[in-house]
Amino acid sequence: MTTPPFDRSVFVNCPFDEEFAPLLQAIAFCITNLGFFPRLAPENADNAANRLDRIVELIRGSKFGIHDLSRCKSAAADEYARLNMPFELGLDHACARFGGDQMSQKTILILEETRYDYQKSLSDISGWDIQTHEADYVKIVRIISSWLISHAGADPIGPSKIQGDYLTFQEWYWERELDRGASDDDIKAYPTAQFIAAMREWVEAGRPD
Repeated sequence: MTTPPFDRSVFVNCPFDEEFAPLLQAIAFCITNLGFFPRLAPENADNAANRLDRIVELIRGSKFGIHDLSRCKSAAADEYARLNMPFELGLDHACARFGGDQMSQKTILILEETRYDYQKSLSDISGWDIQTHEADYVKIVRIISSWLISHAGADPIGPSKIQGDYLTFQEWYWERELDRGASDDDIKAYPTAQFIAAMREWVEAGRPD
């Protein structure tokens, strides 16, 4: 796969659990539909490469970074908090601050599910413009599209149009996979990375109905 250009690449740092998957897919589609490339750690399946090295490579190759801090707290007694997301945010911020001329162009968007949750675990970023999505994919599309339009020069496409395109893509993708012999259960079990790759195929094919 050809590496996307730095100024069109968006590093996506978010949960990869089943519950968050619909939100991740909405984020990835919004990025793709606006002409950019979502970059996620699972896209590099080379098990010989250290995971942290892969993440650093993606961060350095992406002018834009989206970091969702929705899973930074434990959900049950004696459960550890999940620190991967704030750690990767720190890597991205450090890369922008200390990485040289090109890295200084980097722009970061921080998301959370519930307003002000971040202040309980990451108070150092108080004062940053943190966006709250409330686990609602419609709100996520609004946030991501507005941010890419204002900070990345994306075409000013309205969120409702993007949501309509997303439904069109899903119908196209589902029908294509059924025609290829997959069952509904097969398609539901596909990894998110495969679903995201199909988004690029759909856009490059001219957004067919």
